[in-house]
Amino acid sequence: MTMEPQSALVLVVEDEVLIQDLLVDALQEGGFQTIIANDGAEAIAQIDGPLSGQLSGVVTDIRLGVGPDGWAVATRARELNSAVAIVYVSADSSADWPAHGVPGSVMISKPFAAAQVVVALANLANRSDFSG
Repeated sequence: MTMEPQSALVLVVEDEVLIQDLLVDALQEGGFQTIIANDGAEAIAQIDGPLSGQLSGVVTDIRLGVGPDGWAVATRARELNSAVAIVYVSADSSADWPAHGVPGSVMISKPFAAAQVVVALANLANRSDFSG
């Protein structure tokens, strides 16, 4: 069953409020529903929570302060749903993506245009049919 982007639920994990707002606005304008986590622990709680079965995508920064990082967040999301789309955003961790990123994910380096994230997520959705 293919889900339309309007019903696709995306978790945005970002500890910088301005970037978080930019991502949420762009994703919502792109037709995605969003939920927010400010750090890795909050993100994993969201992933493990009641919305986990509805989660179609995760957009996560890598460095999230104390606690789990973006690599751990994405890994946990994929453990629960192998089809969840993962987009990493980072200012300095892109060199680590081949070793730590989950298969079939996308890395976008900061600074970025918000549209890049929306397009990357939509492209991943088309590949996986957002079957999460």
